[in-house]
Amino acid sequence: MRGTPARDGVAERRDRKAVQWNVNGSEEQRVLERIGSPRDLRGLTYEELAELSAEIRDFLVDNVSRTGGHLGPNLGVVELTIGIHRVFHSPHDSIVFDTGHQSYVHKLLTGRQDFTSLRRRGGLAGYPARQESVHDIVENSHASTALSWAAGIARGHTLKGEGERSTIAVIGDGALTGGMAWEALNSLGASQDRVVVVINDNGRSYAPTIGGLARRLDGIRTDRRYEEFLGWGKRTFQDRGPVRGWTYQTVMHTKRALKGLLTDDGVFADLGLKYIGPIDGHDLPQVERALHQAHDFAGPVIVHVLTEKGRGYTPAEQDAADRFHAVGKIHPETGLPIEPSRFGWTGVFADEIVAVAEERPDVVALTAAMLAPVGLQPFADAYPERVIDVGIAEQHAVTSAAGLAYAGLHPVVAVYATFLNRAFDQVLMDVALHQAGVTFMLDRAGLTGDDGPSHNGMWDMALLRHVPGLQLAAPRDADTLRQAFRDALDVDDAPTVVRYPKGAVGDPIPAIRAVGGLEVLAEHGDAPRVVVVGLGSMAGTAIEAADKIAADGIDTLAATATWVHPVPEGLSELIGGAELVVTVEDGLTDAGIGQEWANYARLQGLNAEWAHHGIPREFLQHASRAQLIDDLGLDPSAIAADTLAQLQQD
Repeated sequence: MRGTPARDGVAERRDRKAVQWNVNGSEEQRVLERIGSPRDLRGLTYEELAELSAEIRDFLVDNVSRTGGHLGPNLGVVELTIGIHRVFHSPHDSIVFDTGHQSYVHKLLTGRQDFTSLRRRGGLAGYPARQESVHDIVENSHASTALSWAAGIARGHTLKGEGERSTIAVIGDGALTGGMAWEALNSLGASQDRVVVVINDNGRSYAPTIGGLARRLDGIRTDRRYEEFLGWGKRTFQDRGPVRGWTYQTVMHTKRALKGLLTDDGVFADLGLKYIGPIDGHDLPQVERALHQAHDFAGPVIVHVLTEKGRGYTPAEQDAADRFHAVGKIHPETGLPIEPSRFGWTGVFADEIVAVAEERPDVVALTAAMLAPVGLQPFADAYPERVIDVGIAEQHAVTSAAGLAYAGLHPVVAVYATFLNRAFDQVLMDVALHQAGVTFMLDRAGLTGDDGPSHNGMWDMALLRHVPGLQLAAPRDADTLRQAFRDALDVDDAPTVVRYPKGAVGDPIPAIRAVGGLEVLAEHGDAPRVVVVGLGSMAGTAIEAADKIAADGIDTLAATATWVHPVPEGLSELIGGAELVVTVEDGLTDAGIGQEWANYARLQGLNAEWAHHGIPREFLQHASRAQLIDDLGLDPSAIAADTLAQLQQD
């Protein structure tokens, strides 16, 4: 059912790069170049579609290797996406991609074939984007939401008397581990709206999909009795004349009932949903037949499609970790990175939790389908029984962590900062309310840039500082990250949070001296008029800004704190004689840490003016982190210029 054996993708790509000539000796236009919109697909033969599929894979490898991006997921959905666009009519029929990291093929088929600036400012977004095309609907790249979107869109069509319009939701088996998807399935089962749920089942989210659902789908996918029956039917009837061909189709139409007898896959039927599959997602005629059946059913139906992540590109197929889920710039021939990545913040945490685990058997870890990306793989390798991957289910992760704390353990929940937004209620009501000692390690905090508005981890500090009892750390370098993590584990009666950015760790930033819970990083003069406080990764920015302000003849001090919430002790002493306090953070300016400190200082009767530099309350479109820093005025020169201008006004 998985399709033909893997080919030598590099060799095939090389062969197809040769100039193609038609019988008259003129250069032949590639199939992909003839596709300006989905309607152009409908006149192609299956031979031409096979060539188009190969060309798309070539295109993806060649282009994504230059820019970086989500390669493996898109290589796996080429035929599936072609089939969807041939059977349905976007944008009249709405196509919703869950997460959206598998939408590159969709972009190519809807007229967007310039990938030279993929995920860069001015270029294509790495996810669906409404401003790019009428064919893009949902641009939030958080998983497990597509079915709810589809349910709402389809019900809207029904209520408006547009019941002939279909809504198609493409969701990976990994995203089905999220509870929101099952809430939507439950709702869809009670409706008569025209929704086609396409389960793109490649056995993976990032890494292999885990949990009971994954085992259930594996059972459907691999049941030998079912496979043997289908093999017998294909050998006996297919391609043996019109009567036998019709007989084969009849047998295949009975497979749902047969599979119910053989494999007992009643989970979807019990929800009131028609089920078609599993089908080979790389067999385009089979994909189209299933989608036509789903379309004709005119109600909620599931099409279970089996695909291979990374298909057609040997380095991806041979990558056991995540099949090249996301790559940086790579050599297309080998898949090796062009520039080896420097040791990053995630690596510091990965090493430290293993070291801590050797000392503290009570430490356990949880993550939401991102074991390797958040640095828990080494811990899982060393102590597999102490790491829990809950699937794409952040809410469940947080509340079960509260349960682990109640049982006497110290759970560490490691997620991207942007994804903790999804479990804020659980942090508030299940962890904080119950005074549970749970530590949250928030990777990719602050500006991440290239992945766009849904991935910038800019909301956490403004949200979490309102949680009673919660303590939050923003370390500035590797040493302070290690110490903050260990300090967090010593808190057993409240939630603790340690946030750190994406990318490489900079050089150590030593402190000159400590003032309570704050640390002085640079001093210019004995009586500073200006105190510049840089939080977390912005500590280095504070030092540089202070240097530039001091160069103008103004006594200036640069400082930071590792534990930024609640307000650290020593703040009044540090800023007592200052005229102006400048805060710099890679979180929201409005309701951020700087404003919290300023409010505290005013309540203490301190008269210093405050200026806050951070991220505005708006969604930031994809661009590099450096570009966003420049746009937001968070570079040292801009901060120094603003500070000097404010001093002149005063």
